[in-house]
Amino acid sequence: MRDDDERLPQGPPASGATLLPDLLIPGPGHVLAKLSVRTSADVDLLAVLGAVRDAGGDITSVTAFPATKGEPGVERVIDVEFRDITGEVAAVSVRVVTGVVVAEPRETLGQIFGKRVIVIGGGAQVAQVNLGAVSEADRHNLRGERISVDTIPLVGEEQIAAAVRAVADLPRAHILVLAGAIMGGDITAAVMELRETGIPVVALNMVGSVTEAVDLVVSDPVQAGTMAVMAIADTARFDIERQRGRRY
Repeated sequence: MRDDDERLPQGPPASGATLLPDLLIPGPGHVLAKLSVRTSADVDLLAVLGAVRDAGGDITSVTAFPATKGEPGVERVIDVEFRDITGEVAAVSVRVVTGVVVAEPRETLGQIFGKRVIVIGGGAQVAQVNLGAVSEADRHNLRGERISVDTIPLVGEEQIAAAVRAVADLPRAHILVLAGAIMGGDITAAVMELRETGIPVVALNMVGSVTEAVDLVVSDPVQAGTMAVMAIADTARFDIERQRGRRY
């Protein structure tokens, strides 16, 4: 019998990034909560955040945007996600801030949508990867996980490379799948940069140098989507580190 560990291919080098916990995903030992704050135009954002902090919250995410629902006196919306206190506790503290009209607890995006699989590439291939990813995510979400799949069909080296780099800035993005027929050049450079942030990359078997830079190459697009979800699911036994450099 051969030892699997001894015959694993080396593949591309592992990224130098230290894998840190995703603070936007529910984890053991922490309460994760969100507050939707609707305010007037002159509200002090720092005062709102300070109120959450003073109540004991460890702020993990802040999003501010113009109000669009026409509520009287409301011109801005501030969504704050935090840990270690409940939304009700934070709401009591925030409601006394000048300019705050409404402060309501909400479920966090991590609690609703969970970890994200990002699929980028040609439309036909993206659709097939999406089929596998959504089907597999359904199995794990039925077991209590939350995994969502985000896709964008793109063509062109510049456009795809920019999208790959942007994945590092997407909240809760845990893995990228590249679906296409030919990718290389700046896309390959972008993949290497992304892997340095700790986000693994799966690619379809295609023409171009990108297959030499990713963690895993899979020929069947449906299987690629399936394996991408398995790689990030807590309820699956699949370690992408042990598969690095393989081609299927």
